Amino acid sequence: MSRPRVRADLDSLEGYHSPQVEVEVRLNTNEAPDAPPAGFAEAVARAALAVEWHRYPDRAATELREAIGGLHGVSADQVFCANGSNEVLQTVLLTFGGAGRTVLTFQPTYALHGHIARITGAHTVVAGRDTNFLVDPDQACTVISTERPAVTFLCSPNNPTGIVEPEATIRQVLQAVTEVDGLLVLDEAYGQFSPFAGETLVSDDVPLVVTRTYSKTWAMAGARLGYLIGPAWLVSELEKVVLPYHLDVLKQAAGLAALEFLDQMEARVSGIVEERGRLTAALRSLGAEVWPSGANFILFRPPGGDGNAVWQGLVDRSVLVRNIAGWPHLNGCLRVTVGSPGDNDRFLAALTEVLK
Repeated sequence: MSRPRVRADLDSLEGYHSPQVEVEVRLNTNEAPDAPPAGFAEAVARAALAVEWHRYPDRAATELREAIGGLHGVSADQVFCANGSNEVLQTVLLTFGGAGRTVLTFQPTYALHGHIARITGAHTVVAGRDTNFLVDPDQACTVISTERPAVTFLCSPNNPTGIVEPEATIRQVLQAVTEVDGLLVLDEAYGQFSPFAGETLVSDDVPLVVTRTYSKTWAMAGARLGYLIGPAWLVSELEKVVLPYHLDVLKQAAGLAALEFLDQMEARVSGIVEERGRLTAALRSLGAEVWPSGANFILFRPPGGDGNAVWQGLVDRSVLVRNIAGWPHLNGCLRVTVGSPGDNDRFLAALTEVLK
């Protein structure tokens, strides 16, 4: 039987996967350690009862965009919502990337930046980082001037390293992107855990979008809801590309309900940041090499540098972290999500046993 051929540029492409195994403590996918407040679930349940299921949802997600805009101090027409920040990234790349255009990433970083760029047919250029996993702004500007990317990705706090880029670096890269008529995508999926927020740079005359997600700080990974803030004219272009009615009515209601619990979200973020400090200190006391994190996870290299063996030892003790020991530039490293105090204690106890 004959089979249709996939595009030649996708023939050797591998899908994005986060390996899952059955364990008691799951600290590998940067999820929130606790569910949203009980009142959130009750609000969503009430919304579900009021849904007119035979009608299409509000295509423009007007109420949700207005509420998110209010949260960030921008207008609704500067907000674009989608099914997780990954669909936000995909829509940006379908609009401003694609065949004949170049997309720039700085490795190591979030793998889906380059992955989605390739899926949408763009030529992908990969630049490096310095020994501290920071972007060298002068080198970045040289690459941007030479390659003239249509879209440049900068992830801060960066995944999987947790590193926060200095505001001066972001501004310098943004200036270089502006000079080549490109777009800077500042991925702030973990922005609420960091002291700097790129939304302060957003303006209708600046080629910058800042992406956020409900998955981490709002504890809504199961909902798949993300958004960006950026110039109103750019959001208008995205609306031409995204599929109609792509945000279902219940997801819009859940996004609105979550924003009613801002104080609780901020308290959860503060608790995670506190636990992050405790975990960092404990890992260093065990002899691990630890990088400073502005996110809800920590990159570390176990003493001895054998991340694969340590990862397996943790799994044997029913604790799962992300094994990135074989990734470029991350030899021997593991990434652990900051979980609940109890889960963090289980992780540290298991790691102590493995290292012995």
